Amino acid sequence: MKRFMALTLTLIMTALMASGCAGEKKAAVRVGSLSGPTTIGIANMMNDNKDSYEFTMATQPDEIASKIGAGDLDIALIPANLAASLYNKTNGGIRIIDINTLGVLYCVTGDTSITGINDLSGKTVITTGQGATPEYAVNYLLDQYNVENVTLDFKADGQEVIAALSQDKDQIAILPQPAATAATVQIEGVNTAFSLNDTWSDLNNGSMFITGVTVARKEFIEQNKEAVDRFIEDHKISADKASSDLDTTAAKTVELGIIAKEPVAKKAIPLCNIVCMSGNGIKAPLEGYLTTLFNANPKSIGGAMPGEDFYYEG
Repeated sequence: MKRFMALTLTLIMTALMASGCAGEKKAAVRVGSLSGPTTIGIANMMNDNKDSYEFTMATQPDEIASKIGAGDLDIALIPANLAASLYNKTNGGIRIIDINTLGVLYCVTGDTSITGINDLSGKTVITTGQGATPEYAVNYLLDQYNVENVTLDFKADGQEVIAALSQDKDQIAILPQPAATAATVQIEGVNTAFSLNDTWSDLNNGSMFITGVTVARKEFIEQNKEAVDRFIEDHKISADKASSDLDTTAAKTVELGIIAKEPVAKKAIPLCNIVCMSGNGIKAPLEGYLTTLFNANPKSIGGAMPGEDFYYEG
């Protein structure tokens, strides 16, 4: 009898434990991103995968970098050069899991004689990003195309550049999306002259102009590989939807405060070069891009090129 009761209690306890485990909800993956093109690529995930992820959006890259560096985020979408810097700062504590945004810089002007980078010779160009990736990328392209005597007039932000264009539409500006599209919408006669992403691609040097990447903490990957792989798949679906369902994506970007108005969003999103590239195909183009930044200024990527373990192949 005692053996029967003991067995019965064991079965009851086992059932209760199983029931409790079944009712447990897995912790959401903590994802951080910047208010800009990188978040546009995951905007649909914020609608379609609310239960799987906990999203944090910030305006400053350092805010997201500090959170993932401190372990307060599991995954983050940040500038490519910042990812390299963070890898160095954390002694290899993060991995690139995908590339999320290619080049977002565009030349806009009311001067119809400007159609390509060679037309900038002897000109003054107003832009942003002094001492950061935009400056290095523009100077790299000017050098590669042997364009001389170009003066870069740096402004504090995109709004200041747009204000300058408003005063004289024939000035030449280089702006990131969505500010570039906002300039063409707000200022009559200002149009897109050329894409710096296309200009980079035309070099055919094996690298890509890469604005944003997605990183994950090394420890998180080791403990949650399935969750990381699932995130990449969800990210691909969301990025594809940014193109296939422009209305929904545009509405979401306005709701998130990334772009002020839907008409601007619908024009800007297709120009943001949103992608989700993963696997062993990301190493060569990303390494080439980081090498370009390193050669311009080693501090731009944290003082050293990342090691082989920087790239997560899934």
